[in-house]
Amino acid sequence: MAATAVMSFKTRTRAALRGARATSPQNSALVGLDGFVDTIVTPVAQRTAQGDAFTPIHTIPEFAARIAGAAGKSTNIEFYPLMDKLGGNGPIMANALLAAGTRLTYVGALGRTSLHPVFQDFAARAEVVSLSDPATTIAVEFGDGKLMLGQLRSLDSITLETIDSVMGAEAFRAKLAEVDLVALVNWTMIPNMTSILRALVDEVYPALPSREGRTFFFDLADPEKRSREDLLEVLGIIAGFGSFGTVTLGLNLKEAQRVYAELGFAARGAEEEDLRTIADDIRRNLGLGTVVVHPRESAACATAEGTFWVPGPYTDKPLITTGAGDHFNAGFAQGQMLGLDPEACLTLGVCTSGHYVRTACSPSLDDLEDFLAAWG
Repeated sequence: MAATAVMSFKTRTRAALRGARATSPQNSALVGLDGFVDTIVTPVAQRTAQGDAFTPIHTIPEFAARIAGAAGKSTNIEFYPLMDKLGGNGPIMANALLAAGTRLTYVGALGRTSLHPVFQDFAARAEVVSLSDPATTIAVEFGDGKLMLGQLRSLDSITLETIDSVMGAEAFRAKLAEVDLVALVNWTMIPNMTSILRALVDEVYPALPSREGRTFFFDLADPEKRSREDLLEVLGIIAGFGSFGTVTLGLNLKEAQRVYAELGFAARGAEEEDLRTIADDIRRNLGLGTVVVHPRESAACATAEGTFWVPGPYTDKPLITTGAGDHFNAGFAQGQMLGLDPEACLTLGVCTSGHYVRTACSPSLDDLEDFLAAWG
């Protein structure tokens, strides 16, 4: 993309964001249903002294070679802890929406008898309903990706019956009816999510009053371990939400390529044309309002208006990568709630993610305006 074109999409987005902020009321969202405590770690290749005096394992192939060398033997790999933080696709996305000024209700796994400490600040700024203890993840970060090592058993208890019991059936339905955005994410790791979504489509939403401007956002969260039959079933249910609002399916590159293959399309790569085609083919096949595909270096989406693509503010030295995709989702959804066009929504998504990976902080809308202005 020529330099003038790159500058123009950033300038257009910054102007559109300023205009929308001046005229839009505060938006509201309900997000769920997971919850994790993330421990971010660096794997140690060679230790020279105590504390942080070590050489890290820099890449996933290097880590894989270390593990492969233990076959028939054993090995010890140290993970050096960097931080414990709020985790899970839902809480991270919700936290980013909060930072951008959205009025937020979170329903998910934040602690059974009391909130886990990593969620205390989040809960002070949002309305939260906790359904179970959080799951846990050790996020092993490398220069070329990350490995998420999770323990998920606590998520087994998340059902519609649990939500109705803890939050109250009437309160849950009232909240679904009033909010601008409903974002239900991490289908892969919540065993009962398909049945929850089916009940919402078949029973709950048909009984609710219609609402202009309602947006649904779904993120599958790496469905590699789920069967083709499971995946196709939930994609069909997600399409059914289109009867009650505008549906967006957000996919990272790996997720998009899996969905694309299961829908019967030939494999494509990660170039601009590939991303546009993948998003458009998935959208048309499933009958969705919007499909978004976001690799690390760029992002594309398809809507009834056509396909759109923007480059990303990629950095090869991120401070943090866990949660980058959830921040992209929050930025894109925030753009939709503000009434921005698809190109601007993509730009808000990559800027929200770009700010986060550089600072480990979720950006405000002021931060996003500054980021757009500074993006060279």
